Formats: sequence, structure tokens, C-alpha cells
Amino acid sequence: MPQTIVHFFREPTGEVPVRDWLLELRRKDQKAAAKCVARIELLAEMGHELRRPIADFLRDGIYELRVRKGSVNYRVLYFFHGKDVAILAHALTKEADVPEVEIERALRRKAKFEANPDMHKFEYDPSLTQKRGGPSLKR
Repeated sequence: MPQTIVHFFREPTGEVPVRDWLLELRRKDQKAAAKCVARIELLAEMGHELRRPIADFLRDGIYELRVRKGSVNYRVLYFFHGKDVAILAHALTKEADVPEVEIERALRRKAKFEANPDMHKFEYDPSLTQKRGGPSLKR
């Protein structure tokens, strides 16, 4: 099974929503951020093979990586571009089901990415969990 290439979605403004969410989460809760990054690494390793409880299909090509730390649920919404590329579109902390508004946001980002992949691609870097030094800002 080939490894899946993982990228962040980047807005035209340069904002990288999932990276920024992970950085904020790392600032608040290092262990939760590390668990989220571990799930992203598992996505890179297993791609389409991931199943519940680690990942789940939501709808219209949008999937979720599922992370729980204590009583808090974290979700990273993603989609596939081609066979072996996953794009991290959106992330959130939730209590129950993923709200429709969050899925719609991921769908809008998916449509933007599909229209212009080069503009909306930001290289994923697992160094987000490092305690010292800033994250890499690879493009």
C-alpha cells in the first residue's frame, strides 16, 4: 500500500486553518495536539484504509480523523485528491455530531482546492508537536 501524501488546505489569504488550529491546540494542550498529529501520521501511513474508531466518512467526500482526550473530542476534517493525496481542510473541538456548518466549510474548501490545487496546497509538517522551536512553515 503506497503512503498517502498529506497537505494542509491554504486559503488565498495565506491562512492555513488546520495548521493554525493545531498550533493553538499545542499551546493549550501539548498532549492533545500530539494525539491529533499522531492521527494525521496514521492517515499518511494508511490513507483510504483508515476506519472507525480512528476515521469515519461524513458525506460528499469529507472524512474525519477522530481523536479523544479525556472528555474532549477533536476532529480533523479531510478529503482525498486523487488516489494518494489527503488534504486537511478543517479542524474543531466538538461534543456530539460534527455540525453541518463545519462539514459545509470543509466542502467549500474542497471545491476551492479542486479548482486550483497549487494555490491551496500547503505542505504538512509533523514538527508541530515539537516543544522547542517554532513549526516549520514549508510550502
